[in-house]
Amino acid sequence: MSVVTRATLSAAIALLALASVPAEAQQARTYNLKFNHVLGPQEPYHAGFMDWAKRVDARTKGQLKIDVFHSAQLGREEDILEQIRQGANIGQNTDSARMGNYVPGIAVMNGPYFAETLEEVAKLRKAPTVVKWNEELASKFGFKVVSFSWVQVYRHFFTNKPIRTPDDLKGLRIRTPPAPIWQESIRALGATPVAMAFGEMYPGLQQRAIDGVELVYNNIPGGRFYEVLKFANETKHIMLINFQVISSKWFDSLPKDLQTALIEECDAAGEATSKEIFGLEAKVEQDLKARGMTIVKDVDLAAFRKAGDKAYEVLKIGADKAAVHKEIGK
Repeated sequence: MSVVTRATLSAAIALLALASVPAEAQQARTYNLKFNHVLGPQEPYHAGFMDWAKRVDARTKGQLKIDVFHSAQLGREEDILEQIRQGANIGQNTDSARMGNYVPGIAVMNGPYFAETLEEVAKLRKAPTVVKWNEELASKFGFKVVSFSWVQVYRHFFTNKPIRTPDDLKGLRIRTPPAPIWQESIRALGATPVAMAFGEMYPGLQQRAIDGVELVYNNIPGGRFYEVLKFANETKHIMLINFQVISSKWFDSLPKDLQTALIEECDAAGEATSKEIFGLEAKVEQDLKARGMTIVKDVDLAAFRKAGDKAYEVLKIGADKAAVHKEIGK
């Protein structure tokens, strides 16, 4: 073989090797999602998010990894949501109330007595109106809703006086997240809403900046709220549906199989965590009683349901509520 022929053959081999690099690099590429939530490390949700991360890691054989950050370690929820809109590889546990700041109708999902069973929440996934809202969040505002199968059971009022009717809430300053549907819901139910970050609630109660909170039972032990509040009032005014949100731009950059894994495993982990929380509620209730809290069960739920309707009227989303309820047969 001549020198020229050998040189030509070597060059051809080198070109073939270079041509194969991009495909191999693409196949070997890994992706990382940093997921933030405001709850403490002992909360069932944190364990659930860690389970989601394990499921995705195993299913994708390490190609997609999720790092979970509790206690808002990555920052305030509102700041994280803005980073998500800019396309960062960050996720946030949030709710439809905050998403309602972008697509107003979707806020109904966190309104008073909107959904009251896990079965109703499951039906929401295929409700045409909800699907349309999620598509709008992605296309116009950069939010990809990975899942809303994460339910924290019922929110109740925790105060230093018994609450049985909406009238009992008059004059009380109750902490809420900073979203219109939450503010108007608490106002409609009889209290004065005070927007405050999750981590500020305990000192806020100590300093009497607020008179109570509205949370789920499982938030109380982790936040040690039994130290500053005496009554757990079972109003069940909101079944808290949580949204796992990431950047639609970042999501679209993932290979299709990783997109599917991220969504399906999030739904699976969310459903398992929701069922676990329902099972833990009675245990937490007994624990709070042992710590000195009084559980108020004789609440006039009919009166609270009627009062809650005003929130939908004020925000002009009553028609949205009616449309979705019709679609899920409620």
